[in-house]
Amino acid sequence: MVKILHLSDIHLGSSFSHGRINPETGLNTRLEDFKATLGRCIDRAIAEPVDLVLFGGDAFPDATPAPYVKQAFAAQFRRLVDAEIPTVLLVGNHDQHSQGQGGASLGIYRTLGVPGFVVGDSLETHTISTRNGAIQVITLPWLTRSTLLTRPETEGLSLEAVNQLLIDRLTVALEGEIRRLNPELPTVLLGHLMADKANLGAERFLAVGKGFNIPLSLLTRSCFEYVALGHVHKHQNLNRTNDPPVIYPGSIERVDFSEEKEDKGFVLIEIEKGQVKWEFCVLPVRAFCTIKVDLSKTDDPQQILIKAIQKHQIQEAVVRLIYQLRSDQLDLINTAELHQLLSSAHTYTIQPELVSQLARPRLPELDGGSSIDPLEALKTYLTSREDLGLIQSEMMEAAQLLLAGEK
Repeated sequence: MVKILHLSDIHLGSSFSHGRINPETGLNTRLEDFKATLGRCIDRAIAEPVDLVLFGGDAFPDATPAPYVKQAFAAQFRRLVDAEIPTVLLVGNHDQHSQGQGGASLGIYRTLGVPGFVVGDSLETHTISTRNGAIQVITLPWLTRSTLLTRPETEGLSLEAVNQLLIDRLTVALEGEIRRLNPELPTVLLGHLMADKANLGAERFLAVGKGFNIPLSLLTRSCFEYVALGHVHKHQNLNRTNDPPVIYPGSIERVDFSEEKEDKGFVLIEIEKGQVKWEFCVLPVRAFCTIKVDLSKTDDPQQILIKAIQKHQIQEAVVRLIYQLRSDQLDLINTAELHQLLSSAHTYTIQPELVSQLARPRLPELDGGSSIDPLEALKTYLTSREDLGLIQSEMMEAAQLLLAGEK
């Protein structure tokens, strides 16, 4: 029986806007949160001990993280080397250069020849020896259209036809790997992808113009004992019959408020040929808390706000207070008192909204009579949407590819 720890979407270096600078270390506290949570995953791998660690991609927010962020990642995974636990690092969309040419942030592990480390940046089958026997891992990194198709092949085709051609091409390539499998060994498919049955969040925006949806039927093959996925931040099993389990462990930390109510964790697996058991292990991560109050119909908005704050556990949480009020109520809000009430939070923001402005006003720059460049118009719109800040660069890149005629 081979024991595996499956984690994904570490995104080390994300969520800085929800942290503060630790005066003792000089680091953003959210980086310290992510480091500590990754450390708990590695602690569990060593304590079990597991025979293999599978990382499903997206180590960092982008392919060129700051040196101190890369060092923090390497320091934790080095512990697996010391413990002689083999590890597969899959390349996700955030680990690639903007045009999808290789895993810039993870390829160094292959270059350095780190003992026991496999970097999965291509569709390939790896036979890995562990303390409890050999296992086969098929790596399926994040694929873009240019990975499988050339531009001449897509000229004149509809988007639907292009997507079908992509699936057909991937099906053939994956079948080639499957036919070369050793039927005596257990097999895991490790993929960073968007499955068509996944319950999505912000990931739907992250893939615009870059990737494509993979049919679940392509993953639920009898030759796989377990399908280990990455990319979607919400933990879920896409195949309730568990033949095989198709598992997104989700991200290990909350990246933003869209993940406020999601449990975060990793998956422990016991596997042998024809048999698998798995368990989702919840990690203790920093709480995110939204307090939203409509004050527009009350005569005492300050007291309503106080009561709303007191109802929530905000100690050391990342908090946002959103309250809606009329313009004539502005003088009734004691902002200094709100700051005092929220002071026990890790970080907090206060976001008043005037009811007369809840319908988002038209941006003057985007008026119908304007001759603004389409990319500038999109940039202006995205700048006005704070909630889309994390995916602004991906959406701009997708727009550039579309305007350039990229298929």
